[in-house]
Amino acid sequence: MKRPTLSGLLLLLLTYASAQTPVAVGPVSSVSVDNQTVRVSTSNARAEISAYGPGIIRVRVVPGNTLGPYFSYAVTGTPETTRVKVTSSGADVRIVTDSLQVCVSKQPFAVTFLTPSGDTINTDEPGLGTSWIGSDITTYKHLQEGERFVGLGEKTGDLDRRGSGYTNWNRDVYGYQVTEDPLYSSIPFYIGIHHALTYGIFFDNSYETRFNFGASNNRFSSFGARGGEMSYYFIYHTGVPGILRDYTYLTGRMPLPPLWSLGYQQNRYSYFPDTEVIRIAQTLREKRIPSDGVTLDILYMDAYKLFTWNKERFPDPAGMIHRLHDLRFHLTTIVDPGIKVEKGYAAYESGLSSGVFLRYPDGTNYTAKVWPGWCHFPDFTSSKGRSWWSSQIKGLSDQGIEGIWNDMNEISTWGQQVPDNVLYDFDGHPTTTLQGHNVYALEMVRSSYDGASASGKRPFILTRSGFAGLQRYSAIWTGDNRSEENHFFTGVRMLASLGLSGVAFTGMDVGGFTGNPTPNLFARWMETGAFIPYYRNHTALNTRSSEPWTYGEDVLDISRNYVGLRYRLLPYLYSTFYTASQDGVPVLRSLAIDWPFDGQVYSPAYENQYLFGPSLLVAPVGADAAFASVYLPSGRWYSLYTDSVLSGSFVTPLALDRLPVYVRGGAIIPMQSLVQSTSEAPSDTLWIHVYNGPAPGAFTYYEDDGATFAYRNGAFYKREIRFDPAARTITLDAPEGSLASKFRYMQLVLHGFGGLQQIIADGTALVARDTTYAILPPTARVNAQADDAPPAPEFCRVKVVTIGNDHRQIKLGY
Repeated sequence: MKRPTLSGLLLLLLTYASAQTPVAVGPVSSVSVDNQTVRVSTSNARAEISAYGPGIIRVRVVPGNTLGPYFSYAVTGTPETTRVKVTSSGADVRIVTDSLQVCVSKQPFAVTFLTPSGDTINTDEPGLGTSWIGSDITTYKHLQEGERFVGLGEKTGDLDRRGSGYTNWNRDVYGYQVTEDPLYSSIPFYIGIHHALTYGIFFDNSYETRFNFGASNNRFSSFGARGGEMSYYFIYHTGVPGILRDYTYLTGRMPLPPLWSLGYQQNRYSYFPDTEVIRIAQTLREKRIPSDGVTLDILYMDAYKLFTWNKERFPDPAGMIHRLHDLRFHLTTIVDPGIKVEKGYAAYESGLSSGVFLRYPDGTNYTAKVWPGWCHFPDFTSSKGRSWWSSQIKGLSDQGIEGIWNDMNEISTWGQQVPDNVLYDFDGHPTTTLQGHNVYALEMVRSSYDGASASGKRPFILTRSGFAGLQRYSAIWTGDNRSEENHFFTGVRMLASLGLSGVAFTGMDVGGFTGNPTPNLFARWMETGAFIPYYRNHTALNTRSSEPWTYGEDVLDISRNYVGLRYRLLPYLYSTFYTASQDGVPVLRSLAIDWPFDGQVYSPAYENQYLFGPSLLVAPVGADAAFASVYLPSGRWYSLYTDSVLSGSFVTPLALDRLPVYVRGGAIIPMQSLVQSTSEAPSDTLWIHVYNGPAPGAFTYYEDDGATFAYRNGAFYKREIRFDPAARTITLDAPEGSLASKFRYMQLVLHGFGGLQQIIADGTALVARDTTYAILPPTARVNAQADDAPPAPEFCRVKVVTIGNDHRQIKLGY
């Protein structure tokens, strides 16, 4: 073996050192303007700054001399025609829209975003800016005094991410720790908050990305990737809802899910055989627990082989599905991407002949072990792979399966080390695992959605993994959590963070997946689950049964009451899903959305609180806590159960059968009669609860058939309802859409209108009656947790008036 020469060793060392030395973008050498885009050449890179809208700026920085074509799986929004003024001087380039200014410094290249009046929103850290080390590229931002950071999707930790660092690389993390990072999905989007300013940054890069929000330093926040280009979108708006609207304009919004998927879902790993599945469904009906879904985990398959049934456990799948439909249940089944390598297995033979599997550079199919044994995996980043998968999913839909649960799609394999050199088509931009890994699940749920929606019915799609934009196709749940109180609270914050990252349809395994919750913890989880977008009870194989009736009669009563409350709130919930599909503001809302500059919102004592829809504030509490600290932001608030008026921070005694929930003054909350499933028609009266308050309130009420895509062609019923306390009016705008409401009458239920003397509807005086209204029925078995805590009151006094469905304006006389 020939030994290297001294000069050769020195050359190798110099080459290595060069690769490890940070290289900055450098000074600007030339600038060109093309309509809404400014292109910049520097000594070491090419950059492009483009206006996507008045408040959306895309920044691209690529080392070297070439700025190639832009490709993204996450971004579907296109640039809007925007009024842009560009000026260039010796020191900088100024890009001005109606909403913000962008200053691009020339010596060296650096980007600063300012308000129209010149206040700094966000700026590159002087001396650091954007640089790369080898193939790693990072942008460093100046850490503003008091700056907070929220979002970044499915992340553990505090609501305010200041002082922490995170990595995005989708992983299968069974029974993860409450400090674990990374987890199953990657959403490289966050919101910065400081000095009465809010902004968002979406880093559109699917390589492993890293975010530092002042972790181990007091100088900068940063975001970077292990490869690819620096491509990020800066979003400025005066409020967080506007930032979410713009972010979801870029990455897409949730399509309306089927109504049944908002009902209660019962699952475990696993229900089998088919008689057990039917027994669970029948017991839910017999015990009067409203419900709509049963889910099957992997044990329904023949030896875990996808698109098969175990004929011993499920000898007649069609008959079982028909029986579930008779009981008014919808079936969701799990699907994993691994296709077993087995001669004669239909899915394997079909995928092999279609050439849809991921490959190594030598052309052989990538193979790894997972549940069925040695498997190949479809390349969802190829149109051929997606089309093949969609055809397989359509086969499930044709059997009557209405929910598709996408699991193990990180990709998860035994050993959890998919080789870096596995090739991805990337829609004609060939790449490797390094770039394709994080978008694999996104493109899987895209394929599942397309296949399942071919029936003409809205499908329910659920995923464990994903990337920015997953909301276009799927709901997401937070994976294999634990039956522990800290997981319960961590899960709540993760759902709030997902909402802050554009994902509106979210859930966690109620009761916890691994382990066994105490009866009290299960009760608290079921109560809180009633106020979570996706409400699924799920537990693992080697745990105790976790159906509500397995924890005793007291917990059964609590579960039944809160599930029932959710079903009565379906008009409110479904309407909130509709608005989320239009503006990207989530169903489960961190308090940081409406009160970003209120420091109490981020306090460890209150960071688990959230809004369910626009008006219900939920304060999750511990299993055995006797008291809870609650903080109500500015405004007037009411107890959901007693109508007592509250404000600020206080300590409240707890009873196990009452979750602290509060209603915002000015709220408009439509409700219906109790039903046992969404396929059961409620009574002909819609109850519209209006809560008096100092500020005006508004609500978009929405109905459609809840099942098909006919709403896209105008088959819906939509009505704006507004409350104006100054004018003392409740106004119902004329309905929009071609669909008639399912309700013939409306009852106004007026909370906090103690001095009301008369009600005039479109000039006609109506009689209001004082009555009591029970938000929840009494639960005799459950007492307060503290000896000195009074029993929870069961009723609140309200004024009720019945009006026809055609009224437009109600005048409230004092």
